[in-house]
Amino acid sequence: MDKLTKEEVLHVAYLARINLSDKDIEKYQVELKQLIDDIDKIKDIENYDDDEMFSPVTDLCPLREDTEGEMLDYKEVMKNVPTKEGNFVEVPVMLNE
Repeated sequence: MDKLTKEEVLHVAYLARINLSDKDIEKYQVELKQLIDDIDKIKDIENYDDDEMFSPVTDLCPLREDTEGEMLDYKEVMKNVPTKEGNFVEVPVMLNE
């Protein structure tokens, strides 16, 4: 079969909630059939049981061990803060007013 029936195209159009003109129906009768044929070709490809290699690297996300470190000194931290108000770090407003 080289094209779908008019009813099949109208059913797909109904499912997609689109209106088609008669010219569009004729066009999609052929194009949708070609699409279905291409999908059938993909389905016919043999699936191999071998493990697929998605990445040549085996350890994709190396994580370091969580360890407790020294507390940062308040005065040293505040030296690196661009703007501050009292004991607080001042940050730009992120919400529209």
